[in-house]
Amino acid sequence: MPTFLDQVIERTRTDVDARARAVPIEALEARIEPRRSRPFSEALIAEGISLIAEMKRASPSKGPIRPDATVSDIVRAYEAGGASACSVLTEGAWFGGSLDDLIEARAACDLPLLRKDFIVTKYQIVEARAAGADAVLLIVAAVSPDRLVELQEIAAAAGLDCLVEVHDEDEMEIAIEAGAEIIGVNNRNLHTLEVDPETTLRLLPDAPAGTIVVAESGITSRADVERLEVAGVDAILVGEMLMRSDDTGEAVRALLGSARSSD
Repeated sequence: MPTFLDQVIERTRTDVDARARAVPIEALEARIEPRRSRPFSEALIAEGISLIAEMKRASPSKGPIRPDATVSDIVRAYEAGGASACSVLTEGAWFGGSLDDLIEARAACDLPLLRKDFIVTKYQIVEARAAGADAVLLIVAAVSPDRLVELQEIAAAAGLDCLVEVHDEDEMEIAIEAGAEIIGVNNRNLHTLEVDPETTLRLLPDAPAGTIVVAESGITSRADVERLEVAGVDAILVGEMLMRSDDTGEAVRALLGSARSSD
């Protein structure tokens, strides 16, 4: 039986093929303009732990989270609250996102932007750059090791950083061998959708010195953040907890702690 990840990748390829027929990659590349630098990686190595705050309308495990959310309002609140970067989910079928969300986020804030999607083709990377992204998510479980290397090279040529996501020891080894500079450890198993908060702490010692490590999923409190920071995690990616909050900016400040709220 196909796993959740299998289903998403199959749907993603179908959707990308349709978009590529409608708008050829050459047309996308022609839309790309020079821009000022917003280096995603540098935003994650400031003193203390950095927050990648996520614009996320829904999830496959929880259903609708905030389907009527206005992208501009959310990302501005993230920026005002002290987030270091913003992740924008652009997958539509399960997460309710779109490239329009990324374009709106780019117009609304100055934070470095991560396009979070199930990226398996060059076309998606060019889409991300044309829509204003500064980085893309690459999931080790979604591509072969050789393809991972190739996609990182394509992203680098486009001027994008890569957040390379892993879920276990084998995937961590693949990411390291592929030369990943930013590794996201997802506490959620994409095959079962179960969350194990210990995953990041278990895999953290395997990351080479100098690697930026990002903890993803299952982070809901200041205590969670403090535990990860003490362990040596560089950044966290948080979406659902922030999106469910009545006061998004205050939720960011609470997560980062009082020392960061006055920055």
